[in-house]
Amino acid sequence: MPSAPPGVLDTPDGWHVTVVGSNETLLPVAPLTTAVSSREYLVGGTFTGNVTGSGKTKLTGGTLEAGAQIGCGIITDETEINPGVSFTPGIKIPFTGSANEVNAGFGVSLQGKVYLKPGTVTIVPIDKKSFKGKGTRVTITGVRIKFDQCAGQSFIRTYSTLTSSTDNTDDVVTYLGVTKAV
Repeated sequence: MPSAPPGVLDTPDGWHVTVVGSNETLLPVAPLTTAVSSREYLVGGTFTGNVTGSGKTKLTGGTLEAGAQIGCGIITDETEINPGVSFTPGIKIPFTGSANEVNAGFGVSLQGKVYLKPGTVTIVPIDKKSFKGKGTRVTITGVRIKFDQCAGQSFIRTYSTLTSSTDNTDDVVTYLGVTKAV
């Protein structure tokens, strides 16, 4: 699957901070629960963060977090099942045909309700790497991610957030992969 453009940040103190994704995979797989409201994916990719340039401050390192963001259009909130039984006795009024007729009716019912909510986005961090110096990398292969209660269409994309640190600053930039509709 193609990768999205890198996340780029030119800091006020002269550093050029980039985070990129490559070799990404987002494969939908059958959920182990077999519930129609469950979604599961196999996620993979390589995420690289680099700090270049000649900044005025001294770099102390940073962190690189990689994971997936999952969006669901409609969430099932609660379900409700209401069983019912009814009995209706009846007596035929005289002078309308045969007198003294007694009848009865029985009924069984089952009513179901599903309450829906607007969709949500779930952020699933897979790995967070601390580093010293100017660069780092996280590679993910075949990590299975699941989420439940999705009644609508779902979407998934990778992300990676690089934080570059100095003694008194943090500069944060995020890469967002290509969104895949499932």
